[in-house]
Amino acid sequence: MKKYNVVILGATGAVGIEFRKILLERKFPIDKIRFLGSSTVGKQIDFGGRTVTVEAVGDDSFKGFDIALFSAGASISRQVARQAAEAGCIVVDNSSAWRMEPDVPLVVPEVNPDDVDWNRGIIANPNCSTIQMVVALKPIHDRARIRRVVVNTYQAVSGTGLKAIEELDLQVKDLVQGGQGAQRKVYPHRIAFNCLPHIDVFLPNGYTREEMKMVNETRKILGDDSIRVTATTVRVPVYHGHSESVNIETEKKITAEEVRELLRGAPGVTVEDDPSRNMYPLAINAAGKDDVFVGRIREDESIPNGINMWVVSDNIRKGAALNTVQIAELLIKKGLVK
Repeated sequence: MKKYNVVILGATGAVGIEFRKILLERKFPIDKIRFLGSSTVGKQIDFGGRTVTVEAVGDDSFKGFDIALFSAGASISRQVARQAAEAGCIVVDNSSAWRMEPDVPLVVPEVNPDDVDWNRGIIANPNCSTIQMVVALKPIHDRARIRRVVVNTYQAVSGTGLKAIEELDLQVKDLVQGGQGAQRKVYPHRIAFNCLPHIDVFLPNGYTREEMKMVNETRKILGDDSIRVTATTVRVPVYHGHSESVNIETEKKITAEEVRELLRGAPGVTVEDDPSRNMYPLAINAAGKDDVFVGRIREDESIPNGINMWVVSDNIRKGAALNTVQIAELLIKKGLVK
């Protein structure tokens, strides 16, 4: 089997750590591996029995490498992604930097795998909350054509990063011990035992940037600008796993049972839908799993062609690292890596 030279940019962050785990778990065919970082330059990391030293990004960081997995933020991606692509290294970027660029594919392998064919050296990984939703939407859209989506998300603190996980930890411990949970550096309000309808910055239209990501990315991934999408995104005191309440209006009538059958056969989806046995997707069960879990599937009785469902997935795995690695695997499968 041919092996490839791989770079991880942001190798010591929450997603970078998951990159490393998933590459090893899935036995990705690696020859050389390079870890790039900023604050952790010089740190030595064990990777499948070899010791890899974290390096700073330089002019030659991508020369001689085939695939780069990026998770270092949009500003850094904008600075170096083109440089990597020009060096012949295909970038799969987990930030928001390139998602809506017309010449950059925005890919979820279970949904629009063929979009990788027209990449010009950069492929964007969608927003975590968008990924899990479109995996569940795709089979329904193919069967009955989705006209409108109303989504409310309940997103784990790990979506913000390691510092947010630590902040939730500190606040919970302080409150349990009779304190006020005053430790607050990541979020504008206390997150412990609270919900914040505020993810990313607010825009002039009253939506947050996170909400508009879901609107615009869903249309691009599904290849249909006519789909109307509205979102409210909420940060909740959960460590891992985003949950979403998704309401869909379709052009053609589709029943709840037809949706269950479609999703049972859909790639990357596990249906957990038996309320009589208290079976429905839970964030604590999705954590560490690869699939998107769907349940509470029922018809919306307020409109003729409506479906409600509850969609849960591990935001660091499928919502970030796993999807990125799957894109890299797809590139190899299609023979797009030189």
